[in-house]
Amino acid sequence: MEKRIIECVPNFSEGRDMEVIAKIASAIESQGDVKLLDTDPGEATNRTVITFVGEPEAVVEAAFRAVKCAGENIDMRRHKGAHPRTGATDVLPLIPISGITLEECAELARGLAKRIADELEIPTYCYEAAAFRPERKNLAVCRAGEYEALAEKLVDPHRAPDFGARPMDERIARTGATVVGARDFLIAVNFNLNTTSTRRANAIAFDVREKGRPVREGNPITGKIVRDAEGNPVMKPGTLKACKAIGWYIDEYGIAQVSMNLTDIAVTPLHTAFDEVCRAANERGVRVTGTEIVGLVPKRALIEAGRHFLRKQHRSTGIAEREIIRIAIKSLGLSDLREFKPEEKVIEYLMGDSGRPAGRLVSMTCGDFAEETASESPAPGGGSISAYMGALGAALGTMVANLSSHKAGWDERWEEFSDWAEKGQALMQELLHLVDEDTEAFNRIMAVFSMPKTTDEEKAARSAALQQATLYATQVPLRTMKASAKVFEIVRAMASDGNPNSVSDAGVGALAARSAVMGAMLNVKINAAGLKDRTVADALVAEAEAIAAAAQKAEAEVLAIVEEKIK
Repeated sequence: MEKRIIECVPNFSEGRDMEVIAKIASAIESQGDVKLLDTDPGEATNRTVITFVGEPEAVVEAAFRAVKCAGENIDMRRHKGAHPRTGATDVLPLIPISGITLEECAELARGLAKRIADELEIPTYCYEAAAFRPERKNLAVCRAGEYEALAEKLVDPHRAPDFGARPMDERIARTGATVVGARDFLIAVNFNLNTTSTRRANAIAFDVREKGRPVREGNPITGKIVRDAEGNPVMKPGTLKACKAIGWYIDEYGIAQVSMNLTDIAVTPLHTAFDEVCRAANERGVRVTGTEIVGLVPKRALIEAGRHFLRKQHRSTGIAEREIIRIAIKSLGLSDLREFKPEEKVIEYLMGDSGRPAGRLVSMTCGDFAEETASESPAPGGGSISAYMGALGAALGTMVANLSSHKAGWDERWEEFSDWAEKGQALMQELLHLVDEDTEAFNRIMAVFSMPKTTDEEKAARSAALQQATLYATQVPLRTMKASAKVFEIVRAMASDGNPNSVSDAGVGALAARSAVMGAMLNVKINAAGLKDRTVADALVAEAEAIAAAAQKAEAEVLAIVEEKIK
């Protein structure tokens, strides 16, 4: 299952006092379950940007602690700097990285904004995806007039904060207001060009950036700029939405680049920007030689890019994550200037997510797993083995789909088999997760027996905990049965329509899936026997038996197809 990770990039109105900056960073790290990625102070702006990531609840708590610390250590009455600002913690965005949507981040941001106002007495505005009013999606609207206009805004119904509005007092005078929101991830990226011409790089940037270029009379380069009634330049938009770009020359590399900020990768993904810059460059006789990502990148941006380039090749996208990312690195030319190391540049990998199912058992070698199972420990046992057999069945179906997707003479069918391979990959990952979850279910039952049972209250609590753990231990193998049963759809299709040279592999996949279903059913039954609520227990067993009956029928159908084809 995909780990839920969000990023937080608060901006603090202090860029010169390293002691204060260190205190704020320490407050963030005191939460314990977040990872501080970067602290970037600016002397001229008198502003520090801190980047940290983690699971949503941990990040929200760390952000709250940071706002509290900043409010205690930064006095806005004395603050001067080049950057617009309205408070000690000036802006605080939450950014979805994986396993969570922008809308969910917006709800978290609103809750955090309310908590800051309620508990810290710091007025808060909500912006971007968390905005309560359409105009407040724009940060500049929330921050209009900056700190100096705050006293006025606090008592103006149209400009007052979303939370904590009250007349200016000593507390607000010190802390100012904070703008909390949710936005998509911003990718800073440079596209390397085989030219030294800044003018050509700028022309390409203007072709693609959302703002575009000024419309000119006559000659598009030297002609007079056309202006509207207010005297503003009339702009011809570029081809990419949510994109800011400019061209420049880099002495260090001896090349020109198109430097770009992708402000909403859901609107313009990284690979779309790359393809469009390549197109615009080609029209001007220039070639993109590679890509340089500045800072970090979420895994999904590379996964989407890898799948995009595989589809362009008419190749299956149902392959391992690490292979998809390798295709992205090669296709985007991410190692053009220096080696691109995913473990150092991808946020999820920095967080310890290897891209493989997490868990002690699935991290073992096949030999170690077998030896662990054969030991005198009761776990892993039949439940984990059943889940692993299901995963192997899904893996075999996926293999046949991938072999079929690029079989000679079947080029027009690549997408059909790619879709099957993607389904197989998803099932395999789900079942690998269940390998360890089944052992976790057993451990929960064992943990109950260490609970005290002296008083009547303790005995009742122990009994309730045992029933809860037993129900969970019954539901996990039932989930294994359901996931394994879905394997038959894939292996049946591969046996019928896949690469005929691999039909026996589809048959073995069916055998593995059926064994997984039948094995997991035994675990359902033995664990359901310990449930006191017989209505619930009987319902779980009945559901398991129905899945098992369907699995035996499905296995027979697949094997009949296989036997017919290998005669």
